[in-house]
Amino acid sequence: MRITVDADLCVGAGQCVLSAPGVFDQDEDGLVRVLHSRPVPEDADAVRLAGELCPAHTITVHED
Repeated sequence: MRITVDADLCVGAGQCVLSAPGVFDQDEDGLVRVLHSRPVPEDADAVRLAGELCPAHTITVHED
């Protein structure tokens, strides 16, 4: 699994941080920041949920 984000689209809702706090964070402007672009398998479900919940579709989860 691999994560990419388009921070230019981020609206700072924070759903990613709430869903997968070990993988995502927010910068000083509230925009998404990826802590681990290749999350551990234990975080896979939370990362998928974060991608689904992102209101701006900023997060892309690649299943490779």
